[in-house]
Amino acid sequence: MLQEFKDFVLRGNIVELAVAFVMGLAFAAVVNSLVENLVMPIVAMIFGEPDFRGLTFTINDSVFRYGSFITDAIQFVAIAAAVFVFIVKPMHAVMRRLTHPAEEEGMPDEERRHQELLAALRAGR
Repeated sequence: MLQEFKDFVLRGNIVELAVAFVMGLAFAAVVNSLVENLVMPIVAMIFGEPDFRGLTFTINDSVFRYGSFITDAIQFVAIAAAVFVFIVKPMHAVMRRLTHPAEEEGMPDEERRHQELLAALRAGR
């Protein structure tokens, strides 16, 4: 039973998953720090407060903390923007540079024929 457990824990997928999880936590810490230390001060410049959690209203002794929702929504948008600008866009640029013209080989015959005709027309000018 101990050997089976060792085989399970040391299986490639488990180790890769553990590494991905740890890297994800580290990346989340960096993104959260970016938003908290750089983006939210900009929000504070614009609105006068970096945190709206103190905004509430009460109805029949029930406290509605709408400020917390506003702060969380702003942080979500800021985190999504940071991930898009600093991760997604650069990765797309890198992937475009790394992809080879092999994709043209996968072009349908009709599209290839159209491209050849356009090239012939341009050459005839």
